[in-house]
Amino acid sequence: MSKAYEKLAQHLDHLPGGFPRTESGVELRILERLFSPEEAELAASLAMIPETAKQIAERLGEDADILADRLDSMANRGLIFRSSKGGQTSYMAIHFVMGIWEYQVQNLDQDLIRDVNEYLPYLMNNVWATTETKQLRVVPVAESLEPESEVMPYDKAEELVASQSKIVLAPCICRKEHAMLGRDCGRSKDTCLIFGSGAYFYEENGLGRPISQEEAKQVLRKGLEEGLVLQPGNSRKPVCLCLCCGCCCQVLKNIKVLDRPAEAVHTNFVAEVDPESCTACAACESMCQMEAIAVGEETAAVDRDRCIGCGLCVHACEYGAVRLAAKERQYEPPKNVVETYTRIARERGLM
Repeated sequence: MSKAYEKLAQHLDHLPGGFPRTESGVELRILERLFSPEEAELAASLAMIPETAKQIAERLGEDADILADRLDSMANRGLIFRSSKGGQTSYMAIHFVMGIWEYQVQNLDQDLIRDVNEYLPYLMNNVWATTETKQLRVVPVAESLEPESEVMPYDKAEELVASQSKIVLAPCICRKEHAMLGRDCGRSKDTCLIFGSGAYFYEENGLGRPISQEEAKQVLRKGLEEGLVLQPGNSRKPVCLCLCCGCCCQVLKNIKVLDRPAEAVHTNFVAEVDPESCTACAACESMCQMEAIAVGEETAAVDRDRCIGCGLCVHACEYGAVRLAAKERQYEPPKNVVETYTRIARERGLM
């Protein structure tokens, strides 16, 4: 195998999102499926700082026009990120997750899916689980919050949507790849909301379609009915909002096996049950993605170590016996995605 893949793997592992090595070498097989050796060399030369083709060409000693065509080809296939501002196009490196993998949503095959499914638990355990700051967090939908609750705008999914001027709706890669392997959970697949510069990238590459704020809110409402957990990017100005299920989502699947999932996510809420109102109907138990609710003969009980504050149980209860309470220690997300990844990089010892 070309040394270019070894070089790119090392480069990706030095980005905040990480790309740790395995004994099996499955991560190198993934890169070989996606990149040519020449593309791997070029990707390994890019940082997570936008540069024009001319700047990159000067640094690498190559022809800018020829290099621009190569960069565009790679960006079109979701191997690097491209953005435009003021008539100027820039390119930059992206994480494997979240980034390269998610950008393959329209370009999946079973071999790639199997390799990535073998690798992602290793990535989650060796990078995601080791940093205090995560790439995603959990927010409830407004319906699960009490009207008088004082909730910050960044903790309200509807307000996150309402603040966006550009929204693209894309397929959930987790449910799509599970369906391709014969494990379709039956929930909606067009549920990923992409914002800002990411939305333009998705639209340009045919990864999703632009939608209005009202349609985005309809997606949230449908997700609530289907029991999907809302996971926006971990910043006050997120670039995405994912609607996730515990059976397919790689994040939820991997934290679900922990003894205390609540410690592995950023959430400001926890569910509480009023035993006097509870009828022990078990509707909340069946809705919970983290198995945080147990129903006895007379009432339900919430395991606070497992509850991630998504609010699905509140919606499921017809008797008003479940509510979301604010945690004593409130989490304030980074102001933007740059701060998020700066924190992760520091926590991984990369800065």
